Amino acid sequence: MEINFVALLLAAITTLVTGFIWYHPKVFGTIWMRENNFTPEQLKTGNMLKIFGLTYVFSLMITVILMALTIHQSGAVGMVGGPPMLANAKPSFAAFMADYGTAYRTFKHGALHGFMSGLFFALPIVGINGLFERKSWKYIFIHAGYWMLTLMLMGGIICAYA
Repeated sequence: MEINFVALLLAAITTLVTGFIWYHPKVFGTIWMRENNFTPEQLKTGNMLKIFGLTYVFSLMITVILMALTIHQSGAVGMVGGPPMLANAKPSFAAFMADYGTAYRTFKHGALHGFMSGLFFALPIVGINGLFERKSWKYIFIHAGYWMLTLMLMGGIICAYA
């Protein structure tokens, strides 16, 4: 099973593109700023290269785990001794991949797993942090909604094209 690294690199950009739209003042940006007590002037400060650069690096880390969650054939590789190029791969791997190599490899399937990751990982993490930080439910749902949408798109891209 070969990995399309270009698809992973593109999927990682999703966090930035979705964030640009989601946190735009005409979408949820104004509410987000109010819930954080930010002003537009405050948001113009900071090292944007560092912020966007590290966001992309962290997003690449997310793509690795989403690939394992969305592409079910990854588990089969481990069950049959590794990829065919390794000496310990069993002959059944080629037969399995011939029968099931493209099963559930669609954008829709990846988006489903991305949504489930958002609902069962991102929402609880954002919710726990928000509760301890004494943030509002608006704050929690804005961030959790962003992550659910972003993980859906990332999961879809990864599952369909990686």
